Amino acid sequence: MPSTASTPAAKVTPAHWVRAVGNAVNLSTVLGLAVAAAGRSSLRRGPQALVVAEDYRLPLPRAGAFTVGNVVLVPHGPLSAVELRQPGTLAHEAAHSWQYFWCLGLPFLPLYAVASGWSWLRRGDPASGNWFERNAGLARGGYAERPVTNAGLRRIARALHRAA
Repeated sequence: MPSTASTPAAKVTPAHWVRAVGNAVNLSTVLGLAVAAAGRSSLRRGPQALVVAEDYRLPLPRAGAFTVGNVVLVPHGPLSAVELRQPGTLAHEAAHSWQYFWCLGLPFLPLYAVASGWSWLRRGDPASGNWFERNAGLARGGYAERPVTNAGLRRIARALHRAA
């Protein structure tokens, strides 16, 4: 995976290598590489010991970029285009890579799903109240801050009321 000029070279610190090795050992990066292969992505070395998988071709998830382990996957184009549209995306995705590390890898996925569900119940969207997205920086990830309105809970209550 040769490095390209589309992402500026950043110094790789010992902490970045610890995260990279940890995410390889906990199998989250292995899963990320498998997802990248399934999406027929082009792989290259990225900053901070990340792997950038560009031009991911599968329809899900719908995101400007997403991370699995130490692999930042970018649908339908290069990371540089996403950074132009949404500056800070790479920093947001690097934070998710650390979250995989601290969750010991694959447990991140169900924990993230629960956090997304909680966010949807409380705020009506899967990101605004999601601890992982808030920790990675909502604005850097392109997410809006939404107030607690119990919007998802209300939708469920309305659906149950109509069904009764």
